[in-house]
Amino acid sequence: MADARLKVGMFILATNKMDDKALSMETLLANYKAQQKVERDFRFLKSLEFLTSAIYLKKLERIEALLMIMTCSLMVYAALEHKIRTRLKQNAPFYPDMKGKPTQSPTARWVFLTFEGISPFGFQEHRMVMGI
Repeated sequence: MADARLKVGMFILATNKMDDKALSMETLLANYKAQQKVERDFRFLKSLEFLTSAIYLKKLERIEALLMIMTCSLMVYAALEHKIRTRLKQNAPFYPDMKGKPTQSPTARWVFLTFEGISPFGFQEHRMVMGI
């Protein structure tokens, strides 16, 4: 039983960085797991909501400029998502996800969708919120 547990609990991760002092196994595993978040974020850049599939550029300078703008917007999105999750942990322990289940790490996109349809409305000096 203990031998089977060792085999099931094993995770093989290969690297060409052989210096244990420069990169510990814990750091190596953390870096490997962090790749998934980066790839998920770049998948967001290719989604239909970001409208990148409808843009056709030929000049290298324009492609580089668009990539820079997209990367900057991804950084803002990631910072906003981090802020949402940090404040959520401080003030309210859970937020409903798409299925209505409580979560501590909602995506910024889901929070944006929650506020869809809510509009500020101003009339003279009075401000109201519509669509709640």
